[in-house]
Amino acid sequence: MQTNKGTLIGHLIETSGEEFVVRFISEDEGYAPIKDIATDKVRVGEVGSYLLIKQSGTEVLTVVNRMWEEGAEHNLQRKANLNPVGEVTAGGFQRGIRHFPTTGAEVHLVTAWTLEKVFSEHADTAYQVGKLSANSSIDVFIDPANFFGRHVAILGQTGSGKSWTVTSMIQSALREMPNAHIILMDMHGEYGDRKYGETASSPFPHDKVRCVSAADLEIPYWLLSYSELVELFVSPDDENAALQIAFLRSAMIRLKNEANSGYNVGHITVDSPVYFSLKELIQEFRDANERTADFGKKKTATHGKFDQFLVRIESLVNDARYAFMFNPQKRTSTATMVDLVKDFVGLGEPRAAITVLDLSAVPFDIAPMVTAQVGRLAFEFNFWNPQCHDFPIFLVCEEAHEYIPRGDNPRYKEARRSLERISKAGRKYGVGLCIISQRPHELSETVLAQCGTFVCLRISNPDDQEYVRALVPDAARGTFSALTSLSRGEVIIMGDAVPMPVRLQVDRPNPPPNSQDIDYGEKWRDTAPDISVENLISRWHTQDR
Repeated sequence: MQTNKGTLIGHLIETSGEEFVVRFISEDEGYAPIKDIATDKVRVGEVGSYLLIKQSGTEVLTVVNRMWEEGAEHNLQRKANLNPVGEVTAGGFQRGIRHFPTTGAEVHLVTAWTLEKVFSEHADTAYQVGKLSANSSIDVFIDPANFFGRHVAILGQTGSGKSWTVTSMIQSALREMPNAHIILMDMHGEYGDRKYGETASSPFPHDKVRCVSAADLEIPYWLLSYSELVELFVSPDDENAALQIAFLRSAMIRLKNEANSGYNVGHITVDSPVYFSLKELIQEFRDANERTADFGKKKTATHGKFDQFLVRIESLVNDARYAFMFNPQKRTSTATMVDLVKDFVGLGEPRAAITVLDLSAVPFDIAPMVTAQVGRLAFEFNFWNPQCHDFPIFLVCEEAHEYIPRGDNPRYKEARRSLERISKAGRKYGVGLCIISQRPHELSETVLAQCGTFVCLRISNPDDQEYVRALVPDAARGTFSALTSLSRGEVIIMGDAVPMPVRLQVDRPNPPPNSQDIDYGEKWRDTAPDISVENLISRWHTQDR
């Protein structure tokens, strides 16, 4: 096979503000499908690869979007569409194009030295996340300030390697930034120290991680907002709903004031995160529901009007699945909120750089309510923290489409409000957000629109592809066109954290998360284990995995 050590491969024949067209040199002029550049073999015109346009001292870096051939065999012309991404200068790489090249400009292959210069821009931060797909010898560094501070979305279909990517990026962050403050909402028990009732190993360093379940942490009912309690306790179809809502408000304010008379908690409102007795609240509703006048001869305005309310609230209180919220054992006074928040942000004992909140056992119907509390705690912690800029927090939301979807479904209203608040205002108070999802087109548009960096794994669903494509800049189209052909753990990163759109192989996490695919062939070849159905049913009844 003919090779050529020169880097010149073609000339520019068409330009526009967002796309260039190049005609490659002929075979007589030295064209070869593969060229040797130093010790590397480079495929000329490979989709997603980088080319350099040189003219009058200006060097414009581009990415190949498409390549094709024209003409007869004796007059064959090879052409390609290029998307410009920035300029290479003596000082490094600069986004955007100040000087657009004109037709006739030379098109060159990019040397490994040039690519290394571009992707080592943030090498001083040492936050290295993988290696360039086009050249595995080149490390890719990203800017941690923009990655964590301007919000990030990690998007990819099931099996594309989202859990591996998340684990690898957090492991790298903990190695280079040991005083991180990361909170990870683990919806399927992939990152903690327990899995399906058995002891497992967290993929994060044992001296930097604290794994806590919702049952152990306890997110008590008295942290819920008034509107959330109304959503839980009051049926909108009940003809007495308005009366129930009004009575709930007055009863809560009274009970909160009585329970906190000895604490310096300032002016108490219906939304104040302070303790009140749920048993006393239920009793107030019972009394009002049975209240009569004139020695039992007349019914009062509330008599018999709270039947549905009492059925709903008592069913929640008596359900073992909701015990961590409605029957807390530790969070039984306003003073216990201090320990709750300490454990939440990793300031409890032992201290931790990452808190893994295992929410896998949280019932589906109240999962949005719990995630709303997690988001609110993260935001409020730094909102009221005078040192918020010195104590930035990063909240990682696994399976985000399950609780912050598009649309106006009232069931997800509070979760959307909580996390959209972080997406819009969290940056001011040092609260970063990471949204992870396999169905991006089902996610809140508000949250995704506020993300400064996108980490895209393989996405095959056409709806998801179109939705993500609409979010990325035109300059990323060449790299983005490879979205359906990415291998496991291979990603395309675009946005504020990288100097330009880049396709890379994420470093293999060590150890990996607890999310390994099940080998059906192997398991079905082996002798099946003895399954205790009695134990299984008992776990089902007690909601203990």
